[in-house]
Amino acid sequence: MTPRLLEQYRKTIIPELSKKFGYKNVMQAPRVLKIVINMGIGAGAQDIKFVEQGMADMGNIAGQKPVMTRAKKAIANFKIRQGLPIGCKVTLRGNRMYEFLDRLLNIALPRIRDFRGVSPDSFDQKGNYSIGIKEQSIFPEIDVDKVQKIQGMDIIMNIKSNSREESYELLKLFGMPFANKEKQGK
Repeated sequence: MTPRLLEQYRKTIIPELSKKFGYKNVMQAPRVLKIVINMGIGAGAQDIKFVEQGMADMGNIAGQKPVMTRAKKAIANFKIRQGLPIGCKVTLRGNRMYEFLDRLLNIALPRIRDFRGVSPDSFDQKGNYSIGIKEQSIFPEIDVDKVQKIQGMDIIMNIKSNSREESYELLKLFGMPFANKEKQGK
């Protein structure tokens, strides 16, 4: 079964982007290649149970088993030795990616307290977009009563496009709730 967001992309978003940017071929339109979800768990250096709980939460959120990340270098100030588990990550592609993006945009982001939109300035030079989320409990898959430690996560969307403007327009058409730049400065 094709995800709802993928059908919307094929039927409405590509024609709108082609009309706005003048693409001659549908393959020129920007598209999301993958979404990487990263959760850094600093307390995991002292107790592996925090990393295991974070991995379980991320597995529920993404619908895919995450990979444990380990420290590359020893940092004495943070009491981290090389090779200690300090987080987890998962890379989503294809249908799972579109289903996660749909849940993020329509369910999780509106559940954030005092939500005024995501920053429109979080694009890099290539047009990839990053969001930082402060707690994992905004996702409906997480049982708030079982959460031992509130963890944040980074969500990076790898977008194949020619510019930031194209990536911004793609995410806007997907329904990304961008904050107004005028309101953000006040």
